[in-house]
Amino acid sequence: MYVPKHFEQSDPQVLQNLIRSSPLASLVTLGAQGLNANPIPLYFEANGGLGLLQGHVARANPIWRDFDTQLEALVIFHGNDAYISPNWYPSKTEHGKEVPTWNYSVLNVYGHLRVQDDPLWLREFLEKLTQQQELGLAKPWQMSDAPDDYLQTMLKAIVGIELEITRWEGKWKLSQNKPSREYQGGIEGLNQTQNAKAIDLATVMKNLRTAH
Repeated sequence: MYVPKHFEQSDPQVLQNLIRSSPLASLVTLGAQGLNANPIPLYFEANGGLGLLQGHVARANPIWRDFDTQLEALVIFHGNDAYISPNWYPSKTEHGKEVPTWNYSVLNVYGHLRVQDDPLWLREFLEKLTQQQELGLAKPWQMSDAPDDYLQTMLKAIVGIELEITRWEGKWKLSQNKPSREYQGGIEGLNQTQNAKAIDLATVMKNLRTAH
């Protein structure tokens, strides 16, 4: 991924927070038929190194049998994104030398994939993932809410996967290369769109500039 220095994001906590807030990622592997991309919700587990990504796929999905163990797999996480109009920049009215762009945050994670075909591992992983996603709900669902025989049947239909992270690349393209008044104009423009995703991105931009 092309990452200009001013868009580089390498803070481990920020990268981990993106994984937790946007866990649905694209897992890209190389198999017998070429590249294969699967959308999978993943859980970040600290391990003393860069960490692990844990998930599960349907047993019928060939991905867990068909990947190159010698090559790194790629996992892509996307944060909020939004279109940025040149009309939001004060300098546009002065000289017109502004063009549209797109702001976004994205994280590429690389690592070696392994299969976890173990009911105990699966159950422990699913408990963690469920607790993370149910957090904040008025009445959080728990695995114990479902009949045990039903859970056993469901567990037999899935396979666990785990990626040991070897490296990651974070790109937060959020107008950091713009002067303060243009940057603020972008934030104000996003807030005026009445689009929830765009407004969330405006908050991220505001917090980013405040942090620096």
